[in-house]
Amino acid sequence: MFFVVFLSYPHKTYPSSYNIDDYGIITLMYHRFEENKYPSTNIRIKDFKVHLDLINKEGFSFVDPDKFELELKNKTNKKVLLTIDDGFLSFYKNAWPILESKKIPFILFVSTREVGKNGYMTWDQINEIAKKDFVHIGNHSHSHEYLIDESKNEIVKDLKKSISIFKNEMGYNSHFFSYPFGEYSLQLKEIVHNLKFRFAFGQHSGVVDDTKDLLELPRFPINEKYGEIKRFKTILNTLPFKFKKITPDEKYIFNKNNPPEVSIEFFEDMKNIKLINCYSNEENKWNKSEIIFKDYNKIEIKLKGKFTTERGRINCSLREDNGLWRWLGMQFVIAEK
Repeated sequence: MFFVVFLSYPHKTYPSSYNIDDYGIITLMYHRFEENKYPSTNIRIKDFKVHLDLINKEGFSFVDPDKFELELKNKTNKKVLLTIDDGFLSFYKNAWPILESKKIPFILFVSTREVGKNGYMTWDQINEIAKKDFVHIGNHSHSHEYLIDESKNEIVKDLKKSISIFKNEMGYNSHFFSYPFGEYSLQLKEIVHNLKFRFAFGQHSGVVDDTKDLLELPRFPINEKYGEIKRFKTILNTLPFKFKKITPDEKYIFNKNNPPEVSIEFFEDMKNIKLINCYSNEENKWNKSEIIFKDYNKIEIKLKGKFTTERGRINCSLREDNGLWRWLGMQFVIAEK
């Protein structure tokens, strides 16, 4: 289950001549297609088709995964990266024919344990689509368990197994990784780095840009609720929210540091920072957060209570003079112990 809170703002189209410092890369995350009994991870095909049409209509290009790093440096174009997690059979049956016919690039993240099981794609199907030069198959772990709660040895064992299977079935291992459930800790990030992954995606919302940590890249989760067309248009109106540092570095928290003491240091040239708004889901309720300015470009976010669900979220937004929105999401994972 994942949640993204957007306020309802009217959709507008802004002149392409308006000076944008960096459009970044809006990265979208899908799972199931036309599996309507799973609304939290499903998107209806009719809505998916509208999404693709809107992306084109608004002047976005689709990012080729093989050129991802190069596109990060390209700040003048509006770009979208499509990612699909888990390799469900419904993707192959319902979405793949659309993407293939239009030659739309994407990353498909697969967990190697699930391949070939009921409701999932087979290796033959995965290799079939991987033959297209606009498709990249990314690593999503072996087991897709809550790796963040496992010991270092268990995490390494799981990821090494996925890498071995990738090499055996596909002849290579991807340099893209997607954290199961979008959950990561400093330990998990270090393991991912040591195993030679170059890019890793979570499920916290926001726009990718060249100031982001390449091992904790944001994505906008899309499902039946958050794929509703009005909300999707809002996503296409977002820009990167650049920052120097978020504290704490560790997003895996225990009872003793729940709620976390959260601060963000922005760059000195950030405009209108006093207009920032943040919302958080402590005590399982979304509320507007109290913001304390420690300096012009540094804020503290005061949480009113503990995070009581598996994941705590904070979303911050800032409206630009042109009506677009800078968006920054954070996800904290609450330890079982």
